Amino acid sequence: MTSGGQLIRAAGVVRLVKMSPDTVPRMKTLFVALFLTIAGVNGDSLTILQAPDYVSFQKGDWPISGEKIPDLVALSMGFSVQGDLLWPGLKAGPLFQRPRANVLVVVRGADSLALPQSVASYPLENPVPFTLDSVAETVHSLFAEDTPVVLQLAPSEERLYMLGKANAVFEDLPVTLQQIRARLSQDGSVLSSLPLNSLSRNAEADLLFLSEVQVLHDITALLQRHRHLAKDHSPDLYSLELSGLEELSRRYGADSQQYRDASAILASVLLKFAEDVYGLYGNSAVVEVVTVKSFEAPLTRKSRSILESKQISNTDSPYNLAYKYNFDYPVIFNIVLWLMIALALAVIATSYTMWNMDPGYDSIIYRMTNQKIRMD
Repeated sequence: MTSGGQLIRAAGVVRLVKMSPDTVPRMKTLFVALFLTIAGVNGDSLTILQAPDYVSFQKGDWPISGEKIPDLVALSMGFSVQGDLLWPGLKAGPLFQRPRANVLVVVRGADSLALPQSVASYPLENPVPFTLDSVAETVHSLFAEDTPVVLQLAPSEERLYMLGKANAVFEDLPVTLQQIRARLSQDGSVLSSLPLNSLSRNAEADLLFLSEVQVLHDITALLQRHRHLAKDHSPDLYSLELSGLEELSRRYGADSQQYRDASAILASVLLKFAEDVYGLYGNSAVVEVVTVKSFEAPLTRKSRSILESKQISNTDSPYNLAYKYNFDYPVIFNIVLWLMIALALAVIATSYTMWNMDPGYDSIIYRMTNQKIRMD
């Protein structure tokens, strides 16, 4: 680069291109605008709507990876995870206090929502698909006798997973799209209370969005009917995935009036939903909202048949080598090692004591025997 010009190499020939004085500022402006555009595309976020005082979320702009969301949910509920979560947004809380419920709502098709009444908000990076299956298994294994409420629902995909008391509480919850749309036509539906504005009751994408809003309303209504569940000792887990905004964005565009009206409706509904759930659990519930424009990879669930033939599980090694030890190996090794050492020392001490025992003075058996001999 020379004064007032730029060297350009093309086809093995170096040419000096003359640049006007206004070209450099324009290029700088263009690069800044391009950087802001790229940064704005990845505007996915994690927002904490409600949390008790003993679950301390720190305000800041620390990004969190999408694959770490299940670990964050587990730690906020007081459970341990295998790996360390090196993220300063969540501080360690008291040992004997844990929230009674955790509610995670994933909103697809929106990188952000107007949620001013929130505890904290963090940027989300690497938005890969995730599930709370590991957290649900932990809750079920630790509190199996108390049968906690575990509900995972995605209305657009008609995906439902209920465990414990959720089968009785949400027995009447419409889960299929046909059931939810039938619920919209009944009395007391959200259509009678929501300002639809530009949304239509007959359009397919609009009905999907309104169906998800109806599901949120019905969940809080059923929880209010079963308030006793919020007073037990087992924590409850809810995971909801909403994709109505994503369908509206595909149908009308992200700049359409329908999309803007739906975003405003969903933001107000989520705030009301979080406030109701937080109050039902006695101000002892964590409510998170993950907004993601689109996931980087489709979510697939692998299933295994019980009739599947037995094969070598470690396909990477043709020698059928064992897997590496897990994180619990050092603990188990120390327990077994020191227990065996203690038992060995106990056997040695007992054997030494019995070997040097004087039958005439130390054993009551010999004393009884000698006394009987003398009497005879």
